[in-house]
Amino acid sequence: MSKKPNIAVIAGGDSSEFIVSVKSGANVFSAVDTTKYTRWLVHMKGEEWGVFQNDEKIAVIDKSDFSFRLNGEKITFAFAYITIHGTPGEDGILQAYFDLLKIPYSTCSVQTSSLTFNKWFCNNYLRSFGVKMAKSVKISKGEKIDSSEIAKNLGLPVFIKPNAGGSSFGITKVKKVDEIEPAINKAWEESNDALIEQFIDGSEFTCGLVKIGDDKIIFPVTEIVTKNEFFDFEAKYIPGVAEEITPARLPKDLFEKCQNISSEIYDFCECEGIVRVDYILKDNEFYFLEVNTTPGMTETSFIPQQIAAMGLTLKEMITRIIDNGLN
Repeated sequence: MSKKPNIAVIAGGDSSEFIVSVKSGANVFSAVDTTKYTRWLVHMKGEEWGVFQNDEKIAVIDKSDFSFRLNGEKITFAFAYITIHGTPGEDGILQAYFDLLKIPYSTCSVQTSSLTFNKWFCNNYLRSFGVKMAKSVKISKGEKIDSSEIAKNLGLPVFIKPNAGGSSFGITKVKKVDEIEPAINKAWEESNDALIEQFIDGSEFTCGLVKIGDDKIIFPVTEIVTKNEFFDFEAKYIPGVAEEITPARLPKDLFEKCQNISSEIYDFCECEGIVRVDYILKDNEFYFLEVNTTPGMTETSFIPQQIAAMGLTLKEMITRIIDNGLN
């Protein structure tokens, strides 16, 4: 009997999203088909890379080849399922490491991950294809802040957010000129660049999808109704603050329009694995917000909701992604 391939589900990382990533990892880990694979949970934080079982560290990962030893046996991985949100799992760093080791993984390539993680680069790249989005400016750490000039160019309110980061950490909705500078400083705590975006007054929607071989699976669109000023960290992760409606209450043409734009963006960015694209809808136009290449996979996250709404299971989706990577 041949041995089952070892699959690493990787969580943690070095961003403010560590806790969310650990929850995503646990949910993906429980969805890995144990009749086909041997699954291992790997947590990373800085230099500490360990294999965990029942919340206990049972081994240390050897970074030279991404292996570990257990009971005198060396265990190597056939595939890496990355559930790290933020660095190093969403920005291309881990992808480059696995490319060097020739270990297939679940996410976009190095180039795509680093492009989509940098909101400013991604926005300008997608704008060249005619993708609609808010006007924005970028201010790097140490640059002079001219608040009145920013307000004149973009109007108020504006959103000020870290250029690289996720889970709505460091984001502020700014309504007054004198709030601009503190908000930029807050964004700089998460990233070296702050992005200042024109406010588009509309409703928020998000659409997940995956393309495997010739098969494109575009998930149902989710509508986000938040009680907060915007869909911030609290609205994302504290039950009852936001209502998430899947499938979204949209007329058929707009529902399909959102799915089609998501599919185009997936192709423009040459995405792989499960990706989620966020939008604001105003006057029947979808304005692009961002591409998430390692989207949340906790039990309450959008992607598992959307997969369930299609009548599929997370286990089926993950099995397809792993099988595709192994072949």
